[in-house]
Amino acid sequence: MPVLLILFTACATGQQKEKYNMHHTKMTKNRMPVVAGQFYPSDSATLSETVADFLKHPGHQTGKRIRAIIVPHAGYVFSGEVAGSAYNLIQEQKPYKNIFIIGASHHEYFHGASIYTPGNYETPLGEARVNNAISTKLISDNKNVFHYVPEAHQKEHSIEVQLPFLQKIYGDNFSFIPVLFGDQSAETSRKVADALKPYFTDENLFIISTDFSHYPAYNDAIANDQKTASAVESKSVDKFMEAVKIPEDKQVHNLLTSMCGWQATLALIYLTRNDEKISILPVQYQNSGDSPYGEKDRVVGYYAMAAIEDEKHDPAEDFVLTAQDKTSLLTIARESITDFLRNGQIPEPDPELITGNLKINAGAFVTLHTEDGKLRGCIGHMQSDLPLYQVVQRMAIAAATEDYRFNHISADEINNINIEISVLTPMKKITGPEEFNPSKHGIYIKKGNASGTFLPQVAIQTNWTKEELLGHCARDKAHIGWNGWKTADLYVYKAIIFSEKKQD
Repeated sequence: MPVLLILFTACATGQQKEKYNMHHTKMTKNRMPVVAGQFYPSDSATLSETVADFLKHPGHQTGKRIRAIIVPHAGYVFSGEVAGSAYNLIQEQKPYKNIFIIGASHHEYFHGASIYTPGNYETPLGEARVNNAISTKLISDNKNVFHYVPEAHQKEHSIEVQLPFLQKIYGDNFSFIPVLFGDQSAETSRKVADALKPYFTDENLFIISTDFSHYPAYNDAIANDQKTASAVESKSVDKFMEAVKIPEDKQVHNLLTSMCGWQATLALIYLTRNDEKISILPVQYQNSGDSPYGEKDRVVGYYAMAAIEDEKHDPAEDFVLTAQDKTSLLTIARESITDFLRNGQIPEPDPELITGNLKINAGAFVTLHTEDGKLRGCIGHMQSDLPLYQVVQRMAIAAATEDYRFNHISADEINNINIEISVLTPMKKITGPEEFNPSKHGIYIKKGNASGTFLPQVAIQTNWTKEELLGHCARDKAHIGWNGWKTADLYVYKAIIFSEKKQD
């Protein structure tokens, strides 16, 4: 075990280093390390060896995808082993596209959350690249919650101490988004989760940087931290908020807080609470009293936890829209058609309508019917490459103006049109027709550059058999012949169907 510096209580003044960025042709300001030599070794060789040793401490290994980890941010002599057990879990995972490191400011109070945008972070192990494109977009698109507050990052250690672990695992082959909460509002946590939801995919890793109980005695900390961890496992907002609330009578002596980064953890709970395929499980626990440098009568708790996805779970089963989501999409569709027919322009949707679910990339079809139920237009987008609200907006206009089977809908006619939306769940490739259930699945057939699809409601409308559905889709939609489906790739999906006439 390498010798560690244990000057862990003081914080140096924040520094930034100006640097000319050849890729972006502009002057950037890198955020320099401020707790090197205090929370962790400042010598690069010693730091590398220290982190490597911590990464040898195994968590509960699993073949399932790690979506998020909760890790402590104290001095390494106290919490490094616990943090290492969580980072150990991601070493064998396929590389993540982006990493979101989310903590809470210990030094500055401000509204919302701050994202560092001027440059990158540096540690003794080198430069860690901030994804400036995502960082600036998050601020631009969510000005009600995200800003760049320079003072928030100057002295803050909760993000900095995570970077050496990532640098040891990935070298310089990763980019991250540093997020710091500035207030203690549960509403801010909800807004942050709402804004980050489109990025909460299996391509990205979320790191929640937080310690648990602060300053009770050793055994009191163990009991209190177990209670808090159980609330996190439940993914219940109410249970979690009850667990981190400090009672007025302070039943746990000398307990200042049950979790210093509870805002970040609450955001994770908001992101996962309705997703049954994701479980938040404990990995390792210690407190500062377990360190040879800690006291037993006044400790800080350290829990490593992991949000784990069951990859065998069908993602279509968990894709849901609320009643408000459906109302918002129908409003966006109607306003888009009306404005386009009258002004020839695609309107900008009301930001209040665009909730987190509507920002998730998904395919959708928009179908238009006359008052007596006759089809008047239907166009869709199968790919999950755009936010749902944008797909609905574009397909609504296309259904009214680009369906070659019908004349364009006029501005006077739109008031007599009923709008139906079919939001498509993620597609799942199947090995054969036995996995296709026409009563609940849509079918998508692809062979080379040719493709075609039938929505789930086609089976109900036509009463075709499974073989007839496949044959018609192959011949009439993909244009590969009646039996073309037998040598094509087959995919199934579900559709969440709702309309102005009847909300499902």
